[in-house]
Amino acid sequence: MVVVDSSFLIAYHNQRDVHHPPAQQAMGQLLAGEWGPGLLLEYVFLEVVTVLLARRGLDPAVRVATTLLEASEFSFVPCSDIFLDALDAFRTQPRGTLSFTDAAIVAVARRRTARVLTFDQDFRGVQGLAVLPE
Repeated sequence: MVVVDSSFLIAYHNQRDVHHPPAQQAMGQLLAGEWGPGLLLEYVFLEVVTVLLARRGLDPAVRVATTLLEASEFSFVPCSDIFLDALDAFRTQPRGTLSFTDAAIVAVARRRTARVLTFDQDFRGVQGLAVLPE
């Protein structure tokens, strides 16, 4: 099981993204079951479709939104249940570099798995998390 971050999903769905090639490779590993199912937080979903709307337009954003919600490889994680844990992770972070969404990812990763699929370097500074791809 691995928690997926916005940076990974945006890179995968945006061919112009500098991380698109490694995101394609990592998605292949995810789809092959190498890390188990992906956990898609509601906050991450919101970030992904909003960024894609701004960078690529409405049609690509809607297409990706539909793809993510229908993908059997992802388990959707509503965020109302984890809000207080996310707030705690956000308040207690040592360096102040994680967004609230990133703090929610940390909270879920600590609770369910220790792995995060991301290109965001801020996760590498979080003790106890394995950041993928390596």
